[in-house]
Amino acid sequence: MNDINLCLKKVGDIEGEFFVPAYQRGYRWDEEVVMLLRDINELEKSKNYCLQPIVVKKTDDELFELIDGQQRLTTIHLIYRYLRRFFPESNVRFSISYETRIDSRKFIDSVDFDNLDVEIKNIDEYYIIEAAKKIVEWFNRKVEDGQTINKTQTAINLITKLNENINVIWYEVSSDENSAKLFTRLNIGRIPLTNSELVRALFLSRDNGIDDYKQLEIAQQWDIIERELHRSSFWFFITNVEPEIYPTRIELIFDLMAHKEKGNRDKFYTFYHFCDMVTCSGDKSEIWYDIQRYYQRLKEWYENRKLYHKVGYLIASGSKSMRELIDSSENATKKEFKSSLNGYIAESIKYEKDYCDLTYESKRDYSDIENLLLLFNVETIDQKDDETRRFPFDKHKQEKWSLEHIHAQQSEGMNKKEQWVEWLKLHMKSLVEFDKISNMELIEEIAIAIDDDKLRGETFSALYDKVSVVLSENINMEYIHSLSNMALLAQSGNSALSNSLFDVKRNRILDMDKNGDYIPECTRRVFLKYYTPSEKNQMFFWSNDDRAGYLDAIGKVLGNYLTIIGKEIGCGECDEN
Repeated sequence: MNDINLCLKKVGDIEGEFFVPAYQRGYRWDEEVVMLLRDINELEKSKNYCLQPIVVKKTDDELFELIDGQQRLTTIHLIYRYLRRFFPESNVRFSISYETRIDSRKFIDSVDFDNLDVEIKNIDEYYIIEAAKKIVEWFNRKVEDGQTINKTQTAINLITKLNENINVIWYEVSSDENSAKLFTRLNIGRIPLTNSELVRALFLSRDNGIDDYKQLEIAQQWDIIERELHRSSFWFFITNVEPEIYPTRIELIFDLMAHKEKGNRDKFYTFYHFCDMVTCSGDKSEIWYDIQRYYQRLKEWYENRKLYHKVGYLIASGSKSMRELIDSSENATKKEFKSSLNGYIAESIKYEKDYCDLTYESKRDYSDIENLLLLFNVETIDQKDDETRRFPFDKHKQEKWSLEHIHAQQSEGMNKKEQWVEWLKLHMKSLVEFDKISNMELIEEIAIAIDDDKLRGETFSALYDKVSVVLSENINMEYIHSLSNMALLAQSGNSALSNSLFDVKRNRILDMDKNGDYIPECTRRVFLKYYTPSEKNQMFFWSNDDRAGYLDAIGKVLGNYLTIIGKEIGCGECDEN
């Protein structure tokens, strides 16, 4: 990196002679010309705008090989040339030529915007003339009431912004760089000019005021941070974003520090932020210390088991962003910060209705129940006196989860013969294990239905109801969609399993456990009847006693947060049969 010179350069400050080497195609912009004009014209005067990088290699005092950015630079050159008709005294401070076209510079410099009907000798000249035509057409465009725009005012607006508000990322590589190979790597995305690579160049480029020893230290520390962020457990503690979005993961730290909002479409927003900081700093290495301190704070939270679970839950549930938590920790003692985390968590489960009124059928409640059960799982692990156990946010976020009925008693989404047959097979096994002799007649009915090539929905529905009567306790169906009958399970996409009764789902959990699959702690405990008093325990049904024990456990585990918001989990839903 020491051979890279990187900076932000105002478009009006670009000067010199540029040549486009033979390994590149020629000029080909079309509608992009109008898009660039529109973006510049509509830019607020107080705002800066950063164009894509221009990558060059200096071959002489005033001669640059243009490795990347020739389409943008050629278009800007043409715009400046057109603007000279309004500002004759202004000069275009740079020129462009194509290595494969001997007279290309002469052709570009001689474009007459009043006479664009000229003889075309090659494809490059064709596109250059077409671009010139688009510039003329844009200035002649109609506005409201069919009136043409004020060309002089528009020209003033454009030239002012080009000279004062529009920047390019100027990326000058070493003179011994293999230009053709660099061009290829850039254009197949192997080394995209990401914010992180550009920020790295700010600290490790030549002549930036940071001595070689310090640059070596920064490079080593950079590698350590990048390596740590490749640990799934650390990455998914910090963010819900898939790591593939960040080819260089340290860029996440930079985005957080730059307060880059979700949905910000400015590709180089983060680089622009750090470039301003570095440019305005008397001691550029101090900016790097700020980056280190930011990273170290996240690492400290990760290593502190209590903070890990509190911060991790808030991020995973979407209740708070990491940037919001960082901001709230500023100027706060550890005790104050921990107290604020408790408050945020309590607020995340503060609902307008009682917990027992939350229902699977409501889209809003669905999300609330998911977060409540996530917190229940996180706190269950955190409250155990086992420093080696942590909630695995990485496993949780790399799996697609859904709320499932612990005991389903409806056949939603099952409308195919294959689904009916699978459901019947699963539950026939449970009937055999539960009481084969008493249920022999029903088992035989199911066997016949499974072998029936013309199995009908009416037949399946009747068998579904019969099986549900045998493998279900007589519970009040009003509570089938309530919190006391919900658990987090990995999405299987299998409607036969999703609509299964308790015993079938318990067997599914046991199989997953044998295979070493990740199962949320509280989901495992539900299907092992961990929350049910031993004297009321039975393995085939999800009963009123089971549901009461489940709700009671949720209330106890989340008790501290419920106290903060003056709520409690518990109601009379399990008191009636």
